[in-house]
Amino acid sequence: MEKVNALIVDDEQDSRETLRSYLTKYCPQINILGESANIQEARQAILKHEPQLVFLDVEMPHGNAFDLLEQWETVPFETIFVTAFSKYAIQAFNLSAAHYLLKPLEIEALEKAVSDAEERIQKNKLINTAQVLLENIRTSGSQNRKLVLPLLEGFDIVRASEILYCEANDNFTCFYFKGGNKSMICRSLKFYDQVLEPLGFCRIHRSFVVNLDTVIRYNKGKGGSIILENGKELMVANSRKEELVEKLKGI
Repeated sequence: MEKVNALIVDDEQDSRETLRSYLTKYCPQINILGESANIQEARQAILKHEPQLVFLDVEMPHGNAFDLLEQWETVPFETIFVTAFSKYAIQAFNLSAAHYLLKPLEIEALEKAVSDAEERIQKNKLINTAQVLLENIRTSGSQNRKLVLPLLEGFDIVRASEILYCEANDNFTCFYFKGGNKSMICRSLKFYDQVLEPLGFCRIHRSFVVNLDTVIRYNKGKGGSIILENGKELMVANSRKEELVEKLKGI
């Protein structure tokens, strides 16, 4: 099998050595072309080696990972972010379906991230999640942010504003869109509840997460129900009623 050419970008020598050691031992399909300690070195190395994959530390002196990526109009390589960072950063990565590894590194997570990146590279499925992540960071207004939805045959990229609501279906989540389309995604509603909540969505029931911008009416009752702009009525769990009403009042 053809190897994947990669670079490691991290300001900490110990971290670079650990990642290189793990890749050599557990991911032999990776060919490490070089290492960089800051974004200036990284830019030169990327231009020189034209890697297919970059392991990129999020926070470094004199510029972060996003400062590096913004130097390309279209990012020409797959990216696996490496971070010890905050919940906000993780939320942003999940929203964009970007691959990330938490420090200290876990072998299983590293193997999975590398395997997924390798598959996209080999199949030429470079719907570049780093590019979507950058767009989300630049975008003002949560409803304008984009969400990458992984499908069996690739990805859908949608704006938060296009989503009406999400419905749990065992370990899958069904997304319902304003145009009448829907997509079944192989991730739990709990995952998308956490990802979408900062974008103006609310869990109203164990089965439903709704885009509050699409709610046009609340009907009183034990838990009550809501009517969406397309006429769809969804029941509200009694335990979720108070939070929902407060959020609707704040819109």
